[in-house]
Amino acid sequence: MTFRPFAHLSAVAALLSAAACKPAGNAPAASASAMPPVPVQVAVAEQRDVPRIIEAVGSVQPLRGVAVKSQVDGVIARIHFNEGDHVNAGDPLVTLDRRPLENSLRIARAELANARAEASRAEADRGRYEGLSRQEAVSREQFALLSTRYETTRAQVQAREAAVANAELLLGYAEIRAPIAGRTGQRLLHEGALVKANDAAQSIVTLNQLAPIAAAFAVPERALAEIRAALARKDAAVSVTDRVAGVTRADGRLSFLDNTVDPSTGMITLKAVFANDDLALWPGQFVHVQVRVGVDAGAVVVPTTAVQVGQNATQVFVVKADKTLDIRSVKTLRAAGDFTLIAEGVKAGETVVTDGHLRLTPAARVEARTLAAAAAGPAPRAVK
Repeated sequence: MTFRPFAHLSAVAALLSAAACKPAGNAPAASASAMPPVPVQVAVAEQRDVPRIIEAVGSVQPLRGVAVKSQVDGVIARIHFNEGDHVNAGDPLVTLDRRPLENSLRIARAELANARAEASRAEADRGRYEGLSRQEAVSREQFALLSTRYETTRAQVQAREAAVANAELLLGYAEIRAPIAGRTGQRLLHEGALVKANDAAQSIVTLNQLAPIAAAFAVPERALAEIRAALARKDAAVSVTDRVAGVTRADGRLSFLDNTVDPSTGMITLKAVFANDDLALWPGQFVHVQVRVGVDAGAVVVPTTAVQVGQNATQVFVVKADKTLDIRSVKTLRAAGDFTLIAEGVKAGETVVTDGHLRLTPAARVEARTLAAAAAGPAPRAVK
């Protein structure tokens, strides 16, 4: 018998190949159902009333501010306030040297007395010559001259009376009083300083009203329609926050809407008024402004992280009861803080995936964890 080694090796190889192709024991075939669940963070879609908010950056401004100036030339004799004082309307602020103004008043009164004496004499002459004119004892020209002098002296009396009134008024300006209630700023002039009437470059002090106070801000032109509608309904509410100082005030009301949109920026200026009784808001302070112009009642909201932008549509991964996924196309209304309002595609009470989207496939099963559970981390292992 002839020995064939290659034939024997071929038979052994065939047996090994067959053994490799045969399923081992009771091991199931690989399938999608055998894949481990994918851990994801989830949240529940909620139905709530969501306010419509327009946000902007604004600055606090005094509702009224006055640069106090002198209305007459003079020397400051006395200052009645300290820097940073609160003053009421009508309180004395500065007294000027009254002597030059008092002398001007005396001169005006003396000139008035002289004019009245001249008028009295002219009236007597006119009365005496009026009878003579009827008797034709004097010429008509002479009587007309006396009548003209009488009218002239009467006009001079009126002019001198006006001069006296003006001198009294200027003397009153020697006492400078607060035109509004507010807080004083720095003293820009001191006792002994010479002031000039209505000098544009010279003021004594600046007075700002702090309570109530205003916040000015600008919003885009596209927000104008909503703001005007809220103003018409009288339900526009304004809140401001100073994030550095941690101050928030929510009692603002819109008081001013500019009459034009700035064509260079596409923005329109608004102002809101706050009571500011505690003086928490201060002029020049930058604040974050929120204007509530309405409410979307009963809106379905999900965390914004749950909304994914796909190739053809905006999508949300909804977790079904059997821990599988339903990838849905949704229509969104708008974002509101950390949430997005859903118009179509998700109902209140459904569970949506907020984190872990990259490992998800349509056939995947998930291990759902809420945001609070994920923040807590895995449970500690027992130490043996």
